[in-house]
Amino acid sequence: MIVALIILSALVAVGALLWALDRHTPPPPEKEPEPAPAEASAEDTAEDEPEVCCGMHITCEKDSLLASVSPDVVYFDDEELDRFRGRGADEYSDAEIEEFRDVLLTLIPSDIAPWGRSLQLRGITLPAPVKEELLFIVAEARNAAI
Repeated sequence: MIVALIILSALVAVGALLWALDRHTPPPPEKEPEPAPAEASAEDTAEDEPEVCCGMHITCEKDSLLASVSPDVVYFDDEELDRFRGRGADEYSDAEIEEFRDVLLTLIPSDIAPWGRSLQLRGITLPAPVKEELLFIVAEARNAAI
């Protein structure tokens, strides 16, 4: 019983010492948040280099899968999807969503991100559920590659 009290006393003493030392340590300086691209001033010129998406963050993928890609449209045996050009993501019927999903699920993994870019270049907006699936698959593929 006495050994347990000694150990407990030592833990309390070490804990109090660490607390006292931590209390007197100044906090790290806070970084000022960088302004969002939408908040860019009129002083920005064309001479500024545009930021290129590294492909490692889901926000880049949501913004655009077009970074550093040629403007040539590549078809993945999906010409029938061209009839959806100009539609909004919430304007698809369940059958049409399944049509997109069928194409997505029949692609080989290395063709999934290029297929998304191809649709963007062709002016086709993916239905919201299929877009989330595509982004998930692309993110998983990138995580597996790391």
